[in-house]
Amino acid sequence: MSKFLYLISPERITNHKIFLKKLELVFTSNIIKFFQLRVKNQKRKQIIFLGKKIIKLTRKYKVNFIINDDPYIAKILNADGCHLGQQDMSINFAKKVLKKNSIIGITCHNSKILASKAITNKASYVAFGAFYPTKTKKVKYRAKLSLIRWAKESFKKPIVAIGGINQKNYKKILNAGANYIACSASIWKSNMKNPLTAVNMFKK
Repeated sequence: MSKFLYLISPERITNHKIFLKKLELVFTSNIIKFFQLRVKNQKRKQIIFLGKKIIKLTRKYKVNFIINDDPYIAKILNADGCHLGQQDMSINFAKKVLKKNSIIGITCHNSKILASKAITNKASYVAFGAFYPTKTKKVKYRAKLSLIRWAKESFKKPIVAIGGINQKNYKKILNAGANYIACSASIWKSNMKNPLTAVNMFKK
């Protein structure tokens, strides 16, 4: 089975040891292509400390390690790349900060214009969403499946779909042409006994 899951961390990680055990457990599923560290309201020092532990696991399981928002942290950790929102550093500046073949993904919401601009600036992938209501953050933009189909026809870069994607609706997203589905709440806030069970539900 191909790796199609783009896993995003919980916004708060209070116990590093427990989280790292859970993370290694989900990596054994062998369907996770990317892991994005996206923690809020934590000092850079703490993020770097945690990132150094995470990168050992991502290397072991051959998962791309992506840092949200901050190319400088990505550089310090020697991560595989970073993900930039529309309010973050420009992709051209991020390229100057990061090593040559780093992955740089761009949030494009529900906009063909933003996606076309990202492709022109040689983004590694474009991310669209939210496709469904989500518990992770307030939804300002709603994207339609037709946007994925358009992107698939318009350019050859990978497409990541994000926002409210779970074990019940993900097949629609993949069938529309998305290369990767980004998940957070459906794994970390799942009612299942452990996050691996939640991840394995995506295989069925």
